[in-house]
Amino acid sequence: MAAKAIELENAYGLGHAGTVEEIILYVTLVLLGLCAGLFVGWSVSVIPGTRRTSDETYIESMQRINEAIVNPPFLILFAGTALVLVASAVALFAGDQSRRAWWVTAAAVTYVVGMVGVTVGRNIPLNDALGRFELEGSDADSRRRRRVSYEQSWNRWHHVRSVAGSVAFGMALVAAFEAGE
Repeated sequence: MAAKAIELENAYGLGHAGTVEEIILYVTLVLLGLCAGLFVGWSVSVIPGTRRTSDETYIESMQRINEAIVNPPFLILFAGTALVLVASAVALFAGDQSRRAWWVTAAAVTYVVGMVGVTVGRNIPLNDALGRFELEGSDADSRRRRRVSYEQSWNRWHHVRSVAGSVAFGMALVAAFEAGE
C-alpha cells in the first residue's frame, strides 16, 4: 500500500510543493474550483428557491443580488481565475509540459468563453435591464412579464456558465494529474 502511494506521488507530483508551474496550476485549480462551485451551487440551490417566490420578491431579490455581486472579492475571484488560467498555461508551456499546458489552455478557453463571455454578453445585460425596472408602483401584470422575460433567459445562460465552469475545472484537474514531461 505504501509503495503504491509513493508510486502515485512520483507519477503525478502529489505530496510535494513541486515546480513553479505546478504551484501555479494548483492555485488555478483552487480558484477555478471556487468559481465553478459558486456557479453550480447557485444553479442547484438559489434558482430552485427563487422559483418559489412571488414576482415582486423575485425581482427585488435579484435586483439586490445583482448590485451586491459587484464587489472586490467576487471580481478578483472571477477575473483572477481567468488570469491565473492563462498564466498557468504559459508557465506550463515554458516549462516544457505541453500536455498539461494544452489541458489548461482548453480550460482557459472554456472558462473565458463559457463563463466570462456569457456573463458579459448575456447575464449582465439582463441584470442591467432588470435593474432599470421600477418595482414600486408597478402592477402585477408588468411584474409578471418582467420576471418571465428575465428569469427564463438568465437561468438558461447561468446554467451554461455552470457547465462551462465545471468542464473547465475538469480539464484543469486532468492537467494536474497528467504526468509531467
